[in-house]
Amino acid sequence: MTIPAIPGNTFYQKWAVFVATGFGLGLITPVAPGTVGSLPGVLLALWVSQQQLALQILVCVGMTLLAVPVCDVAERVLGKKDDGRICADEWMLFPICTIGLPLLQHLWLVPLCFVVARVCDIIKPPPTRQLQAIPGGLGIVIDDLFSITLRARHQPRAIPRHPRLDRLLRPLSGHNKSRDPRLATCSQPCPKKPPASL
Repeated sequence: MTIPAIPGNTFYQKWAVFVATGFGLGLITPVAPGTVGSLPGVLLALWVSQQQLALQILVCVGMTLLAVPVCDVAERVLGKKDDGRICADEWMLFPICTIGLPLLQHLWLVPLCFVVARVCDIIKPPPTRQLQAIPGGLGIVIDDLFSITLRARHQPRAIPRHPRLDRLLRPLSGHNKSRDPRLATCSQPCPKKPPASL
């Protein structure tokens, strides 16, 4: 198999295309380049999962912001809107899918999160597909970011997650009721206290 040359006229353009295509994996893979090019995100997520929660959030924000100009340059160089070989929006944002999850302690979460991420990226539930109409790198990245937010909102409660992150995501997931049984509301009308005898 011949390794193709990295497209681009300048070093910055070649670097952006190399990063945007999953370190060239998206360029050399004839089938499912987006899936194969997303594999570096697994290694990144494994490293991120071992850091403190604050650093995990910081890395995810930084990678998301970096993905926008990288995808923007790669799209202009490759000359096609949201080229299928561009997968930086998948691999650079993949750690968001696993943030707060103990991946090394529960390795089954890695393939599960990866498959769910790829399925959601292929199906693109509304309105993520409409967000792709935004031009440039922002349009490439924002649909994945929105899709990831939806996945976080509907993540099964059985999946182990960092307790601090669980508290942060509780308003998004709709689980706003307190777990303290002393503060639980009555599912049935609460019995009224009898009036005090005079």
